[in-house]
Amino acid sequence: MEKEDLHMLRLMGEIDRNGHYSQRELSDRLNISLGLVNTFLKRLVNKGYFKAKTMPRNRMKYFLTPEGLARKSRLTSEYLRYSINFYKDIKNLLLQKYGEMEENDIKSILFFGGGEVAELAYLYLQLTNIRLVGIIDDNLKGRYFFELQIAGIDRIRQKDWDMVFLTRLEDTDLDIKNLLENGVNQDWIATI
Repeated sequence: MEKEDLHMLRLMGEIDRNGHYSQRELSDRLNISLGLVNTFLKRLVNKGYFKAKTMPRNRMKYFLTPEGLARKSRLTSEYLRYSINFYKDIKNLLLQKYGEMEENDIKSILFFGGGEVAELAYLYLQLTNIRLVGIIDDNLKGRYFFELQIAGIDRIRQKDWDMVFLTRLEDTDLDIKNLLENGVNQDWIATI
């Protein structure tokens, strides 16, 4: 799915939920520039997907047309297909990684990162004989990840693990550097 289509789908969804949002409010809610919101709204109105009505205080109210509803449905279907394929790719990648770990006699791992990637990694870890013994994430320290309390980087010193698995994707190089500086051998670090 193209980025522009995703922005349009999100914009159509927000307006469908509440046609009273100002362009600035839509920009804030969707985290896209005000100019981009304005461009997309003009395009959607010109294509007949929305009708615009002027309201008091220089505001507009947008109404989804039947054509707009059909376009939103097509974009939603396309997004779901894209998401399912992405999910399948992640599943295959994780199962391949875990298979490699099991071939190398890895019995226990630490996750490094506690977000959505870690949740998917945890889900597919259940299909293996590898045990999750902890999760490290200084930003989420003290919170719970399923049954485990998230720890800080000092959790590395508790050597009850065979491998550290990076389960966040934001800045892998920085995370690896952090692990190396905390005494983790590069051979004990796995990435997605």
